[in-house]
Amino acid sequence: MKIAVIGKGGREQALVETLAASPSTPQLFSFPGSDAIFRTALPLVADGLDSLIDAMVREGIDLCVAGEESYLVKGEGLANRCAQAGIPCWGPPKESAQLEASKEFAKKFLTKHGIPTGKAQVVANAQEAREAIGGHYPTVLKFDGLAAGKGVAVCQDEASAEAFLTEVFEQQRFGEGRLLVEEYLTGPEISIFAAICDDQYLVLCPARDYKRLKDGDEGPNTGGMGAVASRSLVDDDMLSAIERTIVAPTVAGLQEDGLPYRGFLYFGLMLTPDGPKVIEYNCRFGDPECEAVMPLLRGDLAEFCGAGARGEFKPELINFSEGWSVCCILASAGYPASSHSGDTISGLEDCKARVFHCGTRCADGDWETAGGRVLAITATGDTLEQAREMAHTESAKVDFPGSQRRSDIAYLNV
Repeated sequence: MKIAVIGKGGREQALVETLAASPSTPQLFSFPGSDAIFRTALPLVADGLDSLIDAMVREGIDLCVAGEESYLVKGEGLANRCAQAGIPCWGPPKESAQLEASKEFAKKFLTKHGIPTGKAQVVANAQEAREAIGGHYPTVLKFDGLAAGKGVAVCQDEASAEAFLTEVFEQQRFGEGRLLVEEYLTGPEISIFAAICDDQYLVLCPARDYKRLKDGDEGPNTGGMGAVASRSLVDDDMLSAIERTIVAPTVAGLQEDGLPYRGFLYFGLMLTPDGPKVIEYNCRFGDPECEAVMPLLRGDLAEFCGAGARGEFKPELINFSEGWSVCCILASAGYPASSHSGDTISGLEDCKARVFHCGTRCADGDWETAGGRVLAITATGDTLEQAREMAHTESAKVDFPGSQRRSDIAYLNV
């Protein structure tokens, strides 16, 4: 089987390496890929969605796996174009991917189907936002469209809210779009993933990511500074409640609304005192959670995704080990407000953990930074203590000018 993985970051490298390790021994391709990904996968030569489809047809691709969310909603949509070309795609069509592409769409879906979530009001400008906030803090502000994980602000006071409103409406940092003023929920967060094939689903290994830049959950929101994953992260009773009140109703709602879905679906949840509630959906695997979860996966992911994309649900093909996995992100100088490229990375040859390249390039045999989040360094162990100690010890061996790393990943909120 020939598989094309679409995307270029650490998540896609984790998917590529896990797919490549499948007993069915698939041949891997990627677009746009990266120097790190191309150590395992062959490049697909393309300059956009149209030429990408042509390249996949030319190479005889049997399965397309959507890693990066933007391709699902770009143009006609990756999965839609794959369907037209007769290529099975593990990833939803554009109309279903609106669950991630539009926070407003997702909130209406949740409300319609009685799925627990925070109350929200949609606003079109800063004044409407101020009126919706009504001086009540903390509050949560969410840009309606895709924003690479940076379009959400948890505002503790008026000053932080005004700063975010300026970014959204005056500076248009994320482009044109509306804003959701949402109820502030309390409790630990958890990331739940499901593999969905039409009206059937499999709940995968839970994870928890760390979105703030600095230790103690301080500093600005980022795309994620690390993650911890384990089947033991959530107890059986809570996982059953999540499946009963959130996952199953979501799958049923997709069917009821005529929204086809074959692929991964991420549920960002808050475990509130009133029970689990949905914060957001992502129509693909989370990042950096993917870099933590994939090392725990056992079985044949290639055959599982291939069968699912063809409408055959085969949950027996994969399972997860009972251990723990911890992922630490190394980010470049200035992140998340900006990123720095061209800084030489040292210590990779001494690192004994798994290294996934989020934003790097290889120049004259040396690895250097090429993005905001640079590396995801992941360690696994039979116990949480083993996994997190190794993850932090090995991450500390890797360095570059301006490197930023949290020291409390898998220590805080576990």
